[in-house]
Amino acid sequence: MYRVLLVDDEEDVREGLVVEVDWEALDLRIVGLAENGREALEMAERVEPDVVITDISMPFMDGLELARRLRERNPLVKLVILTGYDEFDYARQAVSLSVDEYLLKPFSAAHLTELLTRLRAQMEAEITEREDVQQLREHYRTSLPLLQADLIATLLHRQKSSAYILSRASQCGLELTGRRYGVSILTLHPSEDPELKLFAALNIAAEVWAEHKAGHAFLHQETVVLLYVEPLKSLEGTQVEAENLQQQVLENVIRSIRHYLRVPVTIGSSRLVDSLPEVKHAYEDALLALDYRLVPGTDSLIYIADVERQAAGKLRFDELKQQTLTRCLKAGTQTELEQGLQIIFREITVEHGRSDIQLYLIEVLTTVWKAAQASGEDMEDIFGAGFQLYTDLFRLPGLSEAQQKVREVCLLVQQRISSGRQHVYKDIVEQALAFTKKHYADPDLSIQKVCAHLHISSGYFCSIFKKEVQLTFLQYLMQIRMDEARELLRSTELKSFQIAEKVGFAEPNYFSFCFKKNIGVSPKEYRKQAAVAPKGSLP
Repeated sequence: MYRVLLVDDEEDVREGLVVEVDWEALDLRIVGLAENGREALEMAERVEPDVVITDISMPFMDGLELARRLRERNPLVKLVILTGYDEFDYARQAVSLSVDEYLLKPFSAAHLTELLTRLRAQMEAEITEREDVQQLREHYRTSLPLLQADLIATLLHRQKSSAYILSRASQCGLELTGRRYGVSILTLHPSEDPELKLFAALNIAAEVWAEHKAGHAFLHQETVVLLYVEPLKSLEGTQVEAENLQQQVLENVIRSIRHYLRVPVTIGSSRLVDSLPEVKHAYEDALLALDYRLVPGTDSLIYIADVERQAAGKLRFDELKQQTLTRCLKAGTQTELEQGLQIIFREITVEHGRSDIQLYLIEVLTTVWKAAQASGEDMEDIFGAGFQLYTDLFRLPGLSEAQQKVREVCLLVQQRISSGRQHVYKDIVEQALAFTKKHYADPDLSIQKVCAHLHISSGYFCSIFKKEVQLTFLQYLMQIRMDEARELLRSTELKSFQIAEKVGFAEPNYFSFCFKKNIGVSPKEYRKQAAVAPKGSLP
């Protein structure tokens, strides 16, 4: 349902609008009733209306000023002005660029229903236009090359889960489901028209790659990247056989480019990896292989396994594990952290050497240290001055003790980060409360002023303020002002307009309005009650 805010200074008009229109049948819901523009503006902060129906002539802030301010805050809100014949020309001229509908007084429920039906249809049409499937499909189709290139860049430089990559690949028309993956990087030697030659090399490589159903070819950072995707159906082939097949296709690519373009070409190629998240490591290995092109006697096809003897099943504390650990330390629960550590420790086997395991655990602890620093925590404050985190780890007798030590460090850092975050929340709110108490007499005091003082965004401030105080900022400010007004009415002889100025109201009439709305009686009546009531009995 669309949310509606009704604004009129006449109570019978507001009540009439509520009862005479079948709002539910129009798929509309009234979320607020306001008596004037200023109250409506404050209420709109809380209820976030889709439609505002407002009279023009109201105290404290008229409908035109309300419309202007609402439009500034939310350009999408629909505005309906209620106006009399004598005001219509003025209203139409003043707000012709910001108001969606006008309704002339007097009007019937049928007239208002017709207007609301038209307005709702307009809102639905706008949404439908945004969701036009055919238009979206055409835009999506023309954007596919960019989407595919973006996904490949993500695959080469970032570690994401297989599920995430396959989901995005399906959306942008890339088939990445495979048994194993390899990355090869093709670069041309300096020549005339290098960009044109590189584009031609891409076309040739892509044709050869497609002919052998080997995967995908892309331009990336002034090179041609060839992503090898071993089909799932080749389950009987060994990794060595798959790598040999990849090399054969790469040699065909080199021969074709030399034949058609007459330029020297070099390709650096990785080992095959078993999963999509590991493609990032394969890309790094292909770049490393390409660096050997300057070594005398090196062939045009440089396979990383030929130039560097890498141990199979290398122990890597990769980006995915770093991200998981950092997220758990900063924002996860203890259970999530324990689960993340299980995944990290699961990589370690008896086949890995002691030095590899030590280096792996150093990388884990370094990530913990960085997370603590990023959260404003000092490791010396946590573990004491002169602590020797890495040395203590290596003094432990076995792997299980080392893992337990890492677990204890992680849990302690997580607790400190969580405690520190709560302290930051409370500190921000306490600063806001102190600033508000000091400046509540400023009639222009606002969320924006407080946030500028605290150097934080209004959205972040509003969420933590309400969580800590259980009131919105505007509700709290009103409470402070009303408390001070009651104290001044009880303890001084100041006039109502003087008290209004002292507690932050530029208009005495609006102060009286707010006081009666919040306290239940007018300032004058409250002072009379305070004069005869026993001390301390009046709120």
